[in-house]
Amino acid sequence: MTPRFDLVGLTVTDMARTLDFYRRLGLDVPAGAEAEPHVEFTLAGGLRLAWDTVETIRGFDPDWAPPTGGSRVGLAFRCADPAEVDRCWAEMTGAGFQGHLAPWDAFWGQRYAVLHDPDGTAVDLFAQLPVD
Repeated sequence: MTPRFDLVGLTVTDMARTLDFYRRLGLDVPAGAEAEPHVEFTLAGGLRLAWDTVETIRGFDPDWAPPTGGSRVGLAFRCADPAEVDRCWAEMTGAGFQGHLAPWDAFWGQRYAVLHDPDGTAVDLFAQLPVD
């Protein structure tokens, strides 16, 4: 048997706010999911993204505590082009979500920006820069 990477799980303090964040990034999470203690979404390609409330996690791991010292997991969303990175950044920060690093042209050839989801998880936005 060879284990196959299948799911990224995030622990959340406010399911409704978290799902609003990811819906604004384009994930079509079903309506009504914000009332659930566990939500899963299958991404293109089959990988799943899941969110669990703190209460759900503590139901089987009573000593669970959130990590400290910064984000330990980062999720990255590919945008169609550099302008979409800027538009998405403006929409998300305009909706009150926390921006961490405003869009910039990275030395590795991408337009890049970093947001934080409502629980502090780093969420990167990127697109290839045009080649001159």
